[in-house]
Amino acid sequence: MADVQPELALIGTAGPRHDEILTPEALRFLVALHQNFDARRLELLTRRETRQHRLDAGALPDFLPETEHIRAGDWRVAPAPEEISDRRVEMTGPVERLTLIEGLNADARVYMGDFEDATAPTWANMVDGQINVRDRWHDQLTYVDPDTGDELRLSDQPAVLMTRPRGWHLPEAHIQIGGQPISGSLFDFGLVLFHNAEAMLAKGSRPYFYLPKLESHLEARLWNDVFLFAQDAVGLPVGTIKATVLIETLPAAFEMDEILFELRDHSVGLNCGRWDYIFSLIKTFRTRPDYLLPDRNQLDMGDAFLRAYSELLIKTCHRRGTFAMGGMSAYISRENDSDEDRQALEEIRLDKEREAKAGHDGTWVAHPALIAIAQEVFDRLMPEPNQLSRQHDDLEISQFDLLEVHDGIRTENGLRDNIRTGVQYLEAWLRGQGAVPLDHVLEDAAIAEISRGQIWQ
Repeated sequence: MADVQPELALIGTAGPRHDEILTPEALRFLVALHQNFDARRLELLTRRETRQHRLDAGALPDFLPETEHIRAGDWRVAPAPEEISDRRVEMTGPVERLTLIEGLNADARVYMGDFEDATAPTWANMVDGQINVRDRWHDQLTYVDPDTGDELRLSDQPAVLMTRPRGWHLPEAHIQIGGQPISGSLFDFGLVLFHNAEAMLAKGSRPYFYLPKLESHLEARLWNDVFLFAQDAVGLPVGTIKATVLIETLPAAFEMDEILFELRDHSVGLNCGRWDYIFSLIKTFRTRPDYLLPDRNQLDMGDAFLRAYSELLIKTCHRRGTFAMGGMSAYISRENDSDEDRQALEEIRLDKEREAKAGHDGTWVAHPALIAIAQEVFDRLMPEPNQLSRQHDDLEISQFDLLEVHDGIRTENGLRDNIRTGVQYLEAWLRGQGAVPLDHVLEDAAIAEISRGQIWQ
């Protein structure tokens, strides 16, 4: 590799088939992304720190006066491809080989293969995940059970595959360019696009991405510029790449219009990343006793700041002609028909009904057993492929609404639950497991962030 790219150093240990992903041509593409965009990424991360200092000093996030003309403007994003006009149920999970096959073979419309919160970022996990995604698009994705010898293959009509790269704040330390680690975002995105774009288009699909942890429209602008550069580099027309942005940070909630505007040629909507959003409020107001949240189990999506942000997301997306995706249900059924299991499944059904009635165009689940519940709700309440025609012009969401804290209590049991969940998840994460079943819930890094954030606060 050193002969091909002298300024690039591979720190990670080579594994089976890694040379199929870390080819000289792919590494050159990563270097080009790094050289063109990493300085801007680091500058934007510095802006995050500056904003947090203002918040720590007592400032409150608010809608930006300098972009009021964008919020008031009568513009729309580019139309979505036909294959994702109906996104009523999307399943998420890691890019581990067996899970990827099972997710694509499930009855969801979309499977979101996650290089971020559901995958512990070991070098093997990251590169093996790229191998698995590549194998999906090159008709090589199979899995042989080591115990039975049975082979599992993709169905004839798998779900649409979207992938989620890591957030702008996360480095990939196993690749260094000029002595600096490459961005995890650019590494994950770049390799998926470079190795698979041509095959995706040949199969009637295209590169779809979920973009996590954005905190401002300037960070969305950076992604858009990356898309423009990457499309040109691999010979794709502008707008071929399509992305859904997860609104999972409090600052981003005040810039939804602006984020869609920056990505308007490449956007296919926004998603309510509810668990990371809860953590973001905790982190944003970490020094404020008046923003101390009640126990996690009292944070209902139909109340306070969570309700306001969900409703604003729907209004914003539909006004701009794009999808408003609902949040995650991560429960894992006990499969024993117990009263506890029935109650949990009923709560999930009610949550999905709330989303569909509010106007969401689809929702997320983390386990195949929940697909049928979500599907039944959206089939019943959303007979059309989506709800883009439902406008919410009379809905007004203010700064106060987006910052309203839930009523509720803080208990010793809640504290103990945070400690137990945080320690158990961290133990699994250090073993390289990013999606962890805990107390019949498939947890990812977001719940660990909430747990440790509430404990600290």
